[in-house]
Amino acid sequence: MHSDRIVALLMAAGTSQRFGRRDKRRALLPNGQMLLKNSVFHVSAFFRNWRLVWRPEDSLESFGLPPSTPVLHAPNALGGLGCSVADAVRVISADPSLDAIDATAIFLGDMPAIKFSTLQSVVKQADRTIIVRPSCGGHVGHPVIIGREFWPELAALTGDLGAIRIIRRNLSHYHEVPVADRGVISDVDTREDIARVL
Repeated sequence: MHSDRIVALLMAAGTSQRFGRRDKRRALLPNGQMLLKNSVFHVSAFFRNWRLVWRPEDSLESFGLPPSTPVLHAPNALGGLGCSVADAVRVISADPSLDAIDATAIFLGDMPAIKFSTLQSVVKQADRTIIVRPSCGGHVGHPVIIGREFWPELAALTGDLGAIRIIRRNLSHYHEVPVADRGVISDVDTREDIARVL
């Protein structure tokens, strides 16, 4: 599958309580770029169809992002990642401009180091009827690419578990793609993680 047949969702609506009082999304990486802006760059460079999913009160200008950034608001974000995913999938499911899309790729906004070669490997495995996820060193990672057949289940998610419940219910349609890219499992949860992520 070509990446044009996938809509990527960059999930950035969480409150990041383990990071402390500062907004994790604004943390500066060793390359000098803001964490969220770095993640936006990588996702937007690979996917023609993508959306930044965050809270209604967030401002593109305050994150140094252009006004043309495609945004979806997650009004139920405080309920957890599953609620944010459900908010976003309900919107993209109803968007007629995305009728030809076969799958959605769910990225976390705090994972800025996934390689393009990894995305190419995972995207090639995706279609409407399967769920694909990269793994590295025996650990599953992101993005999780979920075929359109499972979007109704995504739209009904609640709580903070994300898509894991859907994967467990549909193991016969689930494929892992082993990769040698620690970027798929390297996220920023604490200040100490910043120096290790890139």
